[in-house]
Amino acid sequence: MATPRSARTARLALATALTALGLAAVPLPAQAASSAAPPAVTPRAETAALHDDAAGGEADADDPAIWRNAADPGRSLVIATAKKGGLRVYDLDAREVQSLPAPAAPGPGHAAGRFNNVDLISGLRLPSGRADLAVVSDRGGDRLRFYRIDRDRPGGPLTDVTDPAAPPVFSASQQEIDGQRTAYGLATWTDRTTGRSYALVSRRERTTLALLELTPGAGGTVGYRTVRTLDLPAAFRLPNGGSWSPCAEPGELPQVEGMVVDQDNGTLYAGQEDVGIWRLRADLTGTPELVDKVREYGVPATYDEATEKCVAGADPGYGGRHLTADVEGLTLVTEPDGDGYLLASSQGDDTFVAYDREMSDDNEYEGGFRVTAASPALDGSEECDGAAALKAPLGAKYPKGLLVVQDGHDTPGDGERPSTDFKFVDLRDVLHTVDD
Repeated sequence: MATPRSARTARLALATALTALGLAAVPLPAQAASSAAPPAVTPRAETAALHDDAAGGEADADDPAIWRNAADPGRSLVIATAKKGGLRVYDLDAREVQSLPAPAAPGPGHAAGRFNNVDLISGLRLPSGRADLAVVSDRGGDRLRFYRIDRDRPGGPLTDVTDPAAPPVFSASQQEIDGQRTAYGLATWTDRTTGRSYALVSRRERTTLALLELTPGAGGTVGYRTVRTLDLPAAFRLPNGGSWSPCAEPGELPQVEGMVVDQDNGTLYAGQEDVGIWRLRADLTGTPELVDKVREYGVPATYDEATEKCVAGADPGYGGRHLTADVEGLTLVTEPDGDGYLLASSQGDDTFVAYDREMSDDNEYEGGFRVTAASPALDGSEECDGAAALKAPLGAKYPKGLLVVQDGHDTPGDGERPSTDFKFVDLRDVLHTVDD
């Protein structure tokens, strides 16, 4: 997979800033200073590589979710997006058990389906009874899509139950959809007070978040309605009184992709890729709080039309100490007593950052780790887009839980074809690393 635009921009900005600082003999700010590499964990398994080219079906691994089979945890599933390649379903041996295509384009010259993020809803009330659902953001069509999960259904565990009348999430016309400022990041939430279920959806190249209530449709289908929207900041006041916005192509605003909701307290964590991690109420009321910033926060940069790159100035030292842009996959490790961790993919330096789940500790930083190669045939994770953790028994293979992470550069490679996949990591290894 080619390096994402925002990751390339961030790395260029940091490299340019460091070069400028070296030439000027200015000391590097403390938060950008080099430090010891974080400890490593290794994967136990990986899925077959996906290839983002016409010969390989234009499939590109992006975001996973873990569905637990309560009746037989060892037969649980990982459901993952493959962008234009649709959805993939894997067993706990990382073997594919089902592949579903993204929707075709509505006509010549229009955008086809492109599945970006996925999350799960457990026990959604439908006229036919309760159902577990995989909820997917279709960036290509600016819609949500819904798949009922039936582990032993002939033909595969997932069935498309999307209401055909489901409207675009953000766009007013097919022309707007084709512009692809569409549904992007995704997290699900069930309000324990009301029992109602929702999806939180971000908009590509915008700062907008939308709260959508999931609604039953005819014939066991599922649709949604917009409850409210919220716009995160696109510009930020710096301690020196100046204003800063992340560098981007003209017209683009700092978007959100990685999101997760703490179901116990209704808190949404949203990763604004070039800014940091926000904490806010999942119902999108109240005032968002910036939990942590990326290292590049506040670095001045100018977009060069000729080179289509950002040229950065000196780092003023306003950024964070733990995240390197982009902030990508967010996931939670939850404990019954309220303990646990918020995990974030720090895509720019191929690490994962752990924060205390407890808000009383202001989501304090707890450490970090890398997912590195277990063998020449089983590599680690680089430029991770999406991650999912589940701390629950999953049979003999993962008795304490599982972490699944996307690998943006699967190796060994396959010639010139970009290769991506998903790595399966024993959650015990992660917790031993962070807890130590």
